[in-house]
Amino acid sequence: MISAEGIGKNIEKAIENALFELKAQREDVDIKIINEGGLFKKAKVLITISEDALPKYQKKEGINKDVSSNDNEKQEIKNKEVKKDENVKSNSKILKNDDKNKDSTKHTTNQDIVESVSSPRETTLGKVVDVHEFLDGFFKILGKEVEIEDTQDEKYRHITVNGEDMGEIIGHRGEGYYAINRLVTVMNGRDNKKILLDIGGFRERRTQSLTELAKRTANKVARSGRYIKLSPMTPAERRVIHTALAEDSRVTTLSKGTEPHRYVIIFPKDDE
Repeated sequence: MISAEGIGKNIEKAIENALFELKAQREDVDIKIINEGGLFKKAKVLITISEDALPKYQKKEGINKDVSSNDNEKQEIKNKEVKKDENVKSNSKILKNDDKNKDSTKHTTNQDIVESVSSPRETTLGKVVDVHEFLDGFFKILGKEVEIEDTQDEKYRHITVNGEDMGEIIGHRGEGYYAINRLVTVMNGRDNKKILLDIGGFRERRTQSLTELAKRTANKVARSGRYIKLSPMTPAERRVIHTALAEDSRVTTLSKGTEPHRYVIIFPKDDE
């Protein structure tokens, strides 16, 4: 029997961790939930390779053992050869470095210093790998066939990813979506247009539900005359609340707290 335990903040994350440890596909395993998790407990699952998929993974396990033993032997031979070369190379490197140090004081200019400092900024991750190419490769690695729509307007670059079973990528409460979105934002850098990423329609649905929540809450605040504190949200989600009520003359909004527990308060305009 080939099995592995997974622990995570929710059941989906626990399953994902167990699959990663076992290097298995979700359709090839049986899942047993040991602990569903809660406020102070993490979820725990046990996944076991199904009987019909067992031969494939037993074969893989055997191959990996053979490969690892051969690799160890090769590594030992390589280490011996490297040690022999190190003694010979070290002396020549010392002589070369002495010569370079003598020449460097003669030829170093202010322009050389400026170029050496600025070059790392010119080769940031966001410019080396385009976000579209990254997402395409990312979903291929996950074995997902997706369609990526990439459009731009004056302010934003809109990237929409659609495909089957996007729910397991998005996560129970959008944890997967927000992690990918954060990575995309970092890769994009500050010099490019801001990217609005949507995976499986999650962003659009979430924006709509938050807008409706904001309006319902504003009505309650206007009727009762008392402020209401919403649950903690991401910066993007809080922005939706603020935008939805920006033109509402009855209420005003304010973000309070520290990340990742920062939240929005909606209170009557008279209390401003």
